[in-house]
Amino acid sequence: MSNKKMPQFPESYWREAPLPSFGKLTEHTSVDVAIVGGGITGITAGFLLLKEGLKVAILEAGNILTGTTGHTTAKLTAQHGLIYDEFINHFGLERTKLYFEAEMGAIDFVRSQVQDKRIDCDFSDQRAIMYATSDQYARKLETEMEAYEKLGINGKLEESIPFNINTKLALVMNDQAQFHPLKYLNVLLLDFLDAGGIVYEHTTAVDIGENDHPVVITRDGHRVKCKQVIVASHYPFVDIMGFYFARMYADRSYILGIKTSTDFPDGMYISADEPTRSLRYTPYNGDKLILVGGESHKTGQGINTMKHYEALENFAAEVFGITEFPYRWSAQDLVTLDKLPYIGRIKANKPNIHVATGFRKWGMTNGTAAAMLLKDIIIGKENPYEELFSPSRFQADPSLKKVFSINTDVAGHLIKGKLAVTPKALDDIEKDEGAVVMINGERAGAYRDKEGNMHLVNTTCTHMGCETEWNEGDRTWDCPCHGSRYTYDGEVLNGPTKLPLKKIDLQ
Repeated sequence: MSNKKMPQFPESYWREAPLPSFGKLTEHTSVDVAIVGGGITGITAGFLLLKEGLKVAILEAGNILTGTTGHTTAKLTAQHGLIYDEFINHFGLERTKLYFEAEMGAIDFVRSQVQDKRIDCDFSDQRAIMYATSDQYARKLETEMEAYEKLGINGKLEESIPFNINTKLALVMNDQAQFHPLKYLNVLLLDFLDAGGIVYEHTTAVDIGENDHPVVITRDGHRVKCKQVIVASHYPFVDIMGFYFARMYADRSYILGIKTSTDFPDGMYISADEPTRSLRYTPYNGDKLILVGGESHKTGQGINTMKHYEALENFAAEVFGITEFPYRWSAQDLVTLDKLPYIGRIKANKPNIHVATGFRKWGMTNGTAAAMLLKDIIIGKENPYEELFSPSRFQADPSLKKVFSINTDVAGHLIKGKLAVTPKALDDIEKDEGAVVMINGERAGAYRDKEGNMHLVNTTCTHMGCETEWNEGDRTWDCPCHGSRYTYDGEVLNGPTKLPLKKIDLQ
């Protein structure tokens, strides 16, 4: 472990980019399309739909672009791990080709916007490289290369990568890219506003009513009447009997932003072996900031979350050496049963309500592809990817096994959380520390902030009653069942929950 002090709270480097601010919705309103969620999908879809002459409003529960889009590695790549051989086996060659084409189309869209609008967003064309550190995964890379050849992917095998990592083999995918997501989206957002688009911040959507047209209902009781709704809120804030909580699971991963005296070459790197290690650089004050990511696990489950940051720090220190440690942050991603995103009508019989979710750590390409597809669906234009990404699909292999696996896991954590309590005494909690405590014989969560103020919440998740666990690395309460996350004082950070944890007042 290095002697560099790790920043206490996650502070994404991308958040350094200045963003506009907007007021909240304070009255009923009416638009053609209401988009719930102000990330890459919401802003890109809004930008595209306005070009089609539609009146569009984006509703964001917090501040725009501060969610998952602002906590990413910001790779624009179709190399999404060891998936192409798997997809060919599960979906067939033609459907797998469509997936690859959709991802490459998203990269081309971003590239064209950057060039046409001359967006200063640190965009650069890069190679994506997946490397193996074991013979087992080297063989898997060889099999994946065979899938590349079947699909016509521009790639090749190489023997090594330019780092102090004992590598057996590496698989290259050419024609990929990287960028600064918030600098890029800020320009699209300003164009959206200039064209008459509307943004409401601190406006939490909690339900969709249906009469002659959908109506988005906010927590404050205001209504947005519209012809079409796009639910791009990362986790669908409304389920409408789609059972999305049982068809996806939430996965957390961690990122360090470090400076080092070691030169970092071009290229975006990711390990094929576990634990995952992701490497790339971004321009930083005339130098390079190296982004070191990985340490994936289901939200609310596993070891003390600080251990994940420490594991990445140890890895980075060994491979590069660390001279400065200005940033660390974590990200939450949703993984679908078959690893394909859910993009399209939220249910087959709900033609005016659309969803985009389950991007599985590859939100920059999947989120852009989702916006392009949803635009076509809404304006009635044929799109070759609509059936592929349809949320109504169901593949028995491998989805059926995962349905049982995910829900068995949820049931186990529901029971465990109710029974396994090792509380800490309230008076023993130090500043900037959180823990489970017992108050009047009931399980509760306590956090004492840096000023010594105590914040107490009921730890029962307001989604389906699982018990949340303290996340020391991010100072949050995380649900191990379906991935809902709350601030230390109970406010919602990530769904599927809609309601905050109940606060406890000892007075």
